[in-house]
Amino acid sequence: MKKVDLSETRAFNPLGMKNFVLHESEFFKIINFNIAAGRIFPVHAHDLDGQVSIHVVEGSGAFLGDNDAVIPAKTGDILVSDIREPHGVRADTDMRILVTIAPPI
Repeated sequence: MKKVDLSETRAFNPLGMKNFVLHESEFFKIINFNIAAGRIFPVHAHDLDGQVSIHVVEGSGAFLGDNDAVIPAKTGDILVSDIREPHGVRADTDMRILVTIAPPI
């Protein structure tokens, strides 16, 4: 087993985002992204099979998708999608998200 203390990764870059790989195995990967208020994690997709989840640990903003899709996002919300589906995040406040990718890329 492995325990991760998220309080140790609460750091922000005012010019964009910071990331911390929390776990990586052949089965999945977990990354903590800390996005400064007013910044965007650009909409993107991956050309492979798998799924991604984006869990808002702190803050608020929006999940972004294809065709200008905007879904409000706040602490506790989780977005789940195929990894081929365009996804991104806009941070209205300082925002911390946990991204799980399976299988890892």
